[in-house]
Amino acid sequence: MMVNNYLIAVLSNRLTAEAAYDALERAALPMQKISVLGKGYKSADEFGLIDPDAAADEQSNLLAYGTIPFGFVAGVAFSVLSGLETFSWAGDFGNYLISGFLGAASGGLGAFMVGRLVGWTAGSGDAIAYRNRLNQGKYLIIAQGTDELVYQATRVLRQYEPENIQGYTLQS
Repeated sequence: MMVNNYLIAVLSNRLTAEAAYDALERAALPMQKISVLGKGYKSADEFGLIDPDAAADEQSNLLAYGTIPFGFVAGVAFSVLSGLETFSWAGDFGNYLISGFLGAASGGLGAFMVGRLVGWTAGSGDAIAYRNRLNQGKYLIIAQGTDELVYQATRVLRQYEPENIQGYTLQS
């Protein structure tokens, strides 16, 4: 199991971000492990910050694999059990088939709506907040590496009074 540590500091302007980056360099931290995000530097997409829309799409697609077939079966079962003849011109088999397709469509709509909502809220973690800060013209400094690197970067970055500083540990 591999552990990735991240430290994300939000700085209010470019001058502060550049001064903080220079201080990290003077502290002899491995600069290939330090990234600056913001106007004139890397974008959120270039860094690989989770796109909330991509997380929402993935969640919707995953949910659709179960709800669409279930909706089809539920639509057919409802038609068979209720004995409703909604479309008299279609006959028994046609009614079952149409009910199945309507059930599948309902399952697909549910997967889309619920999957997008869950993907936007839970699937993207703090990425939305960080993307919003970048859109407001703020800068992110991200350090990734060992516990020691994150600790040293935290100590240096706190001097620049970041709006927010947050550490993350991802296990893969």
